[in-house]
Amino acid sequence: MQPGGRSPKSPSHPGLKCPFFSNLHSANLIPSDRVSFAAIAATTVAMTSYQFLTDFLWGAATSAYQIEGAAREGGRGPSVWDVFSATPGRVFNRNTGAVANDHYHRYESDVAWMVKLGIKHYRFSISWSRVIPDGRGAVNEPGMDFYRRLVDCLLANGITPHITLYHWDTPQALEARYGSWQSREIVQDFADYCTAIVQRLGDRVTHWMTLNEIVCFTHMSYDVGKTPPHAPGVRVPRRKDVWQTSHHALLAHGMGCQAIRAAAPRPCSIVLVDNPGVTVPLTESAADIAAAQTAFHTNWVNGGVIFPALTGAYSDVFWQQLGSDAPEVADGDLELIHQPIDALGLNIYTGTYVRAADNAQGYECLEYAKGYPRLHMPWLWVVPDSLYWAVRHVTEVLDRPELPLLITENGCAAQDEKTRQGEILDSDRIFYLRQHLRSVHRAVAEDYPLKGYFLWSLMDNFEWAWGYDRRFGILYNDYRTQERTPKASFHWYAECIRQNRVV
Repeated sequence: MQPGGRSPKSPSHPGLKCPFFSNLHSANLIPSDRVSFAAIAATTVAMTSYQFLTDFLWGAATSAYQIEGAAREGGRGPSVWDVFSATPGRVFNRNTGAVANDHYHRYESDVAWMVKLGIKHYRFSISWSRVIPDGRGAVNEPGMDFYRRLVDCLLANGITPHITLYHWDTPQALEARYGSWQSREIVQDFADYCTAIVQRLGDRVTHWMTLNEIVCFTHMSYDVGKTPPHAPGVRVPRRKDVWQTSHHALLAHGMGCQAIRAAAPRPCSIVLVDNPGVTVPLTESAADIAAAQTAFHTNWVNGGVIFPALTGAYSDVFWQQLGSDAPEVADGDLELIHQPIDALGLNIYTGTYVRAADNAQGYECLEYAKGYPRLHMPWLWVVPDSLYWAVRHVTEVLDRPELPLLITENGCAAQDEKTRQGEILDSDRIFYLRQHLRSVHRAVAEDYPLKGYFLWSLMDNFEWAWGYDRRFGILYNDYRTQERTPKASFHWYAECIRQNRVV
């Protein structure tokens, strides 16, 4: 038995539960009297070649404000990011998403790039202010028409759309009216928005994601005592008020789930996308694994978002730590937040190393060594095992062994430059992605319910407060000409998809 975890899925394990072998056996591709030898062969090949199951989902992801542009076309109203990015000192080099990648006009050629890449699943978001410019009230049908065209184009090319209903771009009208996430009013407005979208696209879309990264658009947008790096960039008076914004977001997720199910004309899948704080044991000893699990449980990001969403209660330890800063929770709130979901999306880029310690907590979080590798963001330390441990912690610490999981974002910013031959040889990104996908494979091979992977991002785009200075894409975007150029990582990821394994 692995310390603190499941039995290792090794060929010699007497209770072998190998999904790769199970597929072969259930298909009668191996005789029953050769089960042990076939299990050994199948497991060995799968583990050493990093082969995935045939139904593993390969995808890529983007978000509306980061790529669409056309900020004033088709009846679109301004979002908080339009106002924030146009405010001097908020975004690097005063960049805005007014044009971005001009995806609004170039979506057909961008879908053609998806076809060349080989993905069958595409995660993107809808701009709330494009379809309901005032945040509530009348639907802007010309704005909806863009998403109808995009969805139809994806389906015509054999690509399944996975729609994120909210990826940070709140209509500015709601911020002006009542302070957006500071008010409970946004809960009903978000639910009405979900209803409007699902009524119009639910005949052809069955994969819905409610909110993306609650901590980022609440705590990083309203934090007390410092200048928030994300829109709307408002300092609230008290720490309690910050937690109230994320509580309202959780309520919006819950009511959004109800709205989607009520409006959907056919069965659909609903996902919440979270970016938990991932604690990685320094060594896989029993003591360090237990320490990492305890740290995951007490981490404020997790205790205040993923715990209530999945368990119907804030983490007890976390709640005690908050004390008077805890948000106001009305009767019925936790029941509304704790809606059944069909999968949990995990956005994972890095992690924190943890080891057992002789202190009151029983663990310590470690600083990175001076020479530890980091890519082109201040926080982007290379911790590939974070993907495996995020999956394992959700399954075991939160006791959700049957909840399907998706990696809904994983990728890195790199210092991409064109060679004289016009190539982008981003071997650093390939290194990052290869190691992280091996971690994904480990989770799948150990039979954790991880079903798919969306790479962030399909193309370079507006990287929030960093503007166009940081590049996360596997397609290089020339913002002057809007020409897309596939990087070496694009071809590498295409080969992973073609072979259904980490190459």
